[in-house]
Amino acid sequence: MKYGNVFKLLEEITINNGEKVSLGMKSKWGWNEFTYKGLGLMSRRLATYLINDLEISKGEKLAILSESKPEYGACVFASVLAGLTTVPLDNKLTIYELTSILNDSEPVVILTSGANIEKAKELKRRVPSIKHIILMDSCVYESKLIPSLYSIPEEYEAKWRRRPLSATAFIIYTSGTTGSPKGVEITFKNMLSQMHDLKIALKTILPQDVDLRLLSILPMNHLFELTVGFFIFLHNGHSIYYPQSLKPKDIMDVMSEKKIKFMITVPAFLKLLKTSIESEINKKSAAQRTIFKICYALAAFCPTKVKRLLFHQINSKFGGEFFGCISGGAPLDYSVGQFFERIGIRVYQGYGLSETSPVVAVNRGKYQDIKSVGPALDSFEAKTDTVTGELLLRGPSVMKGYYKREDLTSDVIDADGWLHTGDIAHIDKKTKLIYITGRIKNMIVLSGGKKVFPEEVETVLEQSTNFAEVCVTGMKRNFGEKDGCEEIVAVIVPNERYCANFSSFENLETAVQNEVKYLSEQLAPYKRPIKIIVRKETLPRTTTNKLKRNEIKNLIGQGV
Repeated sequence: MKYGNVFKLLEEITINNGEKVSLGMKSKWGWNEFTYKGLGLMSRRLATYLINDLEISKGEKLAILSESKPEYGACVFASVLAGLTTVPLDNKLTIYELTSILNDSEPVVILTSGANIEKAKELKRRVPSIKHIILMDSCVYESKLIPSLYSIPEEYEAKWRRRPLSATAFIIYTSGTTGSPKGVEITFKNMLSQMHDLKIALKTILPQDVDLRLLSILPMNHLFELTVGFFIFLHNGHSIYYPQSLKPKDIMDVMSEKKIKFMITVPAFLKLLKTSIESEINKKSAAQRTIFKICYALAAFCPTKVKRLLFHQINSKFGGEFFGCISGGAPLDYSVGQFFERIGIRVYQGYGLSETSPVVAVNRGKYQDIKSVGPALDSFEAKTDTVTGELLLRGPSVMKGYYKREDLTSDVIDADGWLHTGDIAHIDKKTKLIYITGRIKNMIVLSGGKKVFPEEVETVLEQSTNFAEVCVTGMKRNFGEKDGCEEIVAVIVPNERYCANFSSFENLETAVQNEVKYLSEQLAPYKRPIKIIVRKETLPRTTTNKLKRNEIKNLIGQGV
């Protein structure tokens, strides 16, 4: 495979698309939109400042602490042009967590949005390596003391620094990293391999030679968003828009105003959207609800165009042109995927890890099954361990390793180059579709030696429309003859509508427990929860909406 040259790629992206909108975001003052030409100029202006004015050496680290916004893209491109390694930070982490990450990666400069300026200043005081802070916004904060992208010299030419394909382009830290940080090193070869594979894969998903307007709702520090929602779509010359917040109203406003056609998302957002739509339907008259149910049943046998006509009123709220999304970052609930497919919106489930740059597979091509994550991308070799069922991967998108942690790297990449994902999977021999069935580290081992994957139990309990959140975990008993053995615990957060039906928490608790027991009859007896805990508070999650299982264990106590 020929990977090409990253500088030529950046040049082509900006020159070929000229005055077309590349990135846009709505603020209280109106739309802030960058053309491709404008994005290129801002990138070169910042890169020139980093090289000529700040005299930052080639190979140094540049950290970005910001919410997603158009300027973020210019910072990433500038870092590449200046020959630096980019460290995207989760701006929702605490000072303590960020200090741990920055002391590990040792960046020389930190770029920050105005919303995070105080946090950036505190980090500069705590982290010796940080010499410079640059604001990404207009000069709204301390413009005389801290330069911004809009106040630095208007110089656009420097000697751009080329680096080999084996050089580290990004160091990606998992959210909530403390103690001994684990940074995934992604090389230019990794990124270019991903772009090559995804360009081929997306030909079967996205219409070709069409100007697409895409919505970006995932944080830019997340590699899934950075790779697919940013690099891939810009490479294809599309326009990317960011909402002011993740409130449904702000998101729907952007989708409607900009006639969004496609998006990258996570299952939790789709579930929230489904719940919102169903809530609106439940407010309608009995006759209208009956019509919806009839159309929903008929849609199972209709082509997509007919589905969109049947549910024109719903689709018009998305702007009328939204036709689909790629869902990744966590398993997609089958009922959620089915709902959107029925109303005429395609959901392509994908799968990946930061360690694979990150996309491994996405549903596409001749064989598609919403329960699977699709076949692996072209450059990957994929197989399962014959004993454990663990998914193993090999290919040019597999990370360089964990930054400064050869011990951890050798734990997950074996001598033959196979990455051990930690996910349990089944690969269909005929279709090559990959089905993820659980996580090795989440696996619950019962006293009799039987193994249960929480995800399997969660899928059954999530069938209830009364449950907003479900988490199944293993808890060790600390008494009796099974002392020290794990037992299955289900933590349920019922939705507000369901809670309103009960006059006391005790009655709600009893109803939820009965519903869990009823649904659990679909499972083998040993897979059924022994204890059912009902909570009204939402469960802790990462920025990509994955359950923080260890935190949940601590919340509900160490003993069953």
